[in-house]
Amino acid sequence: MRGDPVTTVAEDVTVPAAAADAAGAKAGRGIAYYPGCSLHGTSPEFDESLRAVVEALGIPVAEIPDWNCCGASSGHTTDHLLGVALPARNLALAEAQGFDRVLAPCAACYNRLSAASLAVATEDGLAERMPEILGRPFNNTVSVFNAVQLLHEYGPLIEERVAASLAEPNPLHGVKLAAYYGCLLVRPPELAGGDDPEQPMMMDDVINACGADDVEWNMKVECCGGAFSISRTSSVVRLGRSIIEDARRNGAEAIVVACPLCHSNLDLRQKAMTERGERPLPILFITQVVGLALGLPAESLGLNRHFVATDQFIEDLVTRAAARVKEEQRLQAEAEAKAAARAARRAEAEKAKAAAPAGGEAAPAAPSDAAPDAGGDA
Repeated sequence: MRGDPVTTVAEDVTVPAAAADAAGAKAGRGIAYYPGCSLHGTSPEFDESLRAVVEALGIPVAEIPDWNCCGASSGHTTDHLLGVALPARNLALAEAQGFDRVLAPCAACYNRLSAASLAVATEDGLAERMPEILGRPFNNTVSVFNAVQLLHEYGPLIEERVAASLAEPNPLHGVKLAAYYGCLLVRPPELAGGDDPEQPMMMDDVINACGADDVEWNMKVECCGGAFSISRTSSVVRLGRSIIEDARRNGAEAIVVACPLCHSNLDLRQKAMTERGERPLPILFITQVVGLALGLPAESLGLNRHFVATDQFIEDLVTRAAARVKEEQRLQAEAEAKAAARAARRAEAEKAKAAAPAGGEAAPAAPSDAAPDAGGDA
């Protein structure tokens, strides 16, 4: 699969200072975007929500022209050199365009591009062979990162924008979300990008930046079954059921992912995973979560594309947010009324104190028109 060959490199892009400091993006160059097959095929909502969010945050990204499939999962299982050359070609294209960073949102694409870069850097003779194999120069100078890492870098800006958005109440405030990393975002450790492979927290931090609460649970890095969705569907259903049930048991109102295959397995197969008539648990991409917190329209985030419908979930969040704001306004008005009453009482006390004679002496009794008492009863 190839990308659009008429993609222009971002130029003269103005980046907010906070964002530039956070991600180190270079104005005029920006970040190379590798969508991969899934984001242009089975998971367009991941692509739509990512593009909407980076535009809202002012992050300059440009899709790599003429990109090709990274080879996951068939390429690297067929031939090692093919498994390196396919993703390396995309890195070479980004390098030729002057980029030094490549954003690969799909967990499998991120894993394959990172693995190719590591292989070229560490395997004897491979760096020298790559230009001939690829038919173009390649110096292996670009770094690869995923959507979670990008949003984590821009976490302070996200938190700032969410707090400053006063037009509508944040629907995610206090919502309990379970961050599900799966396998390829954090494993193997040499490709994990600095997050803990057993107890990662980057996605949890992004959830918190959006005003939501991350859930502590047991399945955040367990496998969903991956590419066995077709060949061994029963295994995927069994694994997915364990993930869904543990998230629900720990109070999650939705599960957040950053992998198209994890999303497909948990969203598409969820009907077969629920056995006791439980309400379906929405499966959201992390970019959709950020978009909702920023107040972006649900349609622009692709939330209408899910198998587990999200419209009722979002409607409930909006209703709860409105009720929360109304209650906060009531409490604020009540506190202001109490403060005003206390101020009035203080003012009365000050007025009474000012009217009292100096020195604290008692004021003389007022004269009476009654006749003096003779000392006896009438």
